[in-house]
Amino acid sequence: MSKPEKKLRKGIYLLPNLFTTGALFAGFYAIVAATTDQFGQAAIAIIVALFLDFFDGRIARLTQTTSKFGAQYDSISDMVSFGVAPALVVYEWALIHFGNFPWVWSKLGWLGAFFYTAAAALRLARFNARVTVVSKRYFQGLPSPAAAATLVGFIWVCHDLQLSREDFAIAAFVVTVLLGALMVSNFTYYSFKDVSLVDRIPYIVMLAVVLGFILVSMDPPKLVFAISALYAISGPLIYLVRLRRKRSARSTVNIENRP
Repeated sequence: MSKPEKKLRKGIYLLPNLFTTGALFAGFYAIVAATTDQFGQAAIAIIVALFLDFFDGRIARLTQTTSKFGAQYDSISDMVSFGVAPALVVYEWALIHFGNFPWVWSKLGWLGAFFYTAAAALRLARFNARVTVVSKRYFQGLPSPAAAATLVGFIWVCHDLQLSREDFAIAAFVVTVLLGALMVSNFTYYSFKDVSLVDRIPYIVMLAVVLGFILVSMDPPKLVFAISALYAISGPLIYLVRLRRKRSARSTVNIENRP
């Protein structure tokens, strides 16, 4: 006789899933805010979702409350908060104005938003499929939370400067498509997962964190966009640096092997 299957545990862990629910709520609120032209609040909501998503997995590991349910719930929350929500926010902010363009160009707005959404879904599916076989220090492709932060950071800066939404429709389309392409690319990005929240740190690191909060509070839209944009382009930059090193190494080997 075969051994009886283990009974599934009833219930779920509250603390990590509470953070995940908060991220999901923030993403949903961003969509609602965008429909009423409150794009500043929509951007803030997605940034809040990013921070909640950053801590939910780490808290689960610290408290030893990881579970398959939590992992699946986190992926669904990420899809809403960092896939659907940013795409709808940028559509309501600028891409909707493509409807004023003639012929096929009028469809580029919602097609660009859909491309971003589909790229986020593919990025999350690839991550879930390879989570046990890839390095935890690096992500393959731009993480969807970082892509969302860059996209809404761009919107937040333009909204804060009171720039014309219609005039920036093409720029918003280009940024949306580029971020979608980076998500499904093979560029590597540092994951920050090896940063411990429980180990001791040098005193100066805490001062740097305080300084970071001060800088962000001075001009949140520009700082959020600058930091997230720098992270977004770090993948291609790392690729170019590695490619240059490989070419230099090959050139050195060829020179040494010459008679």
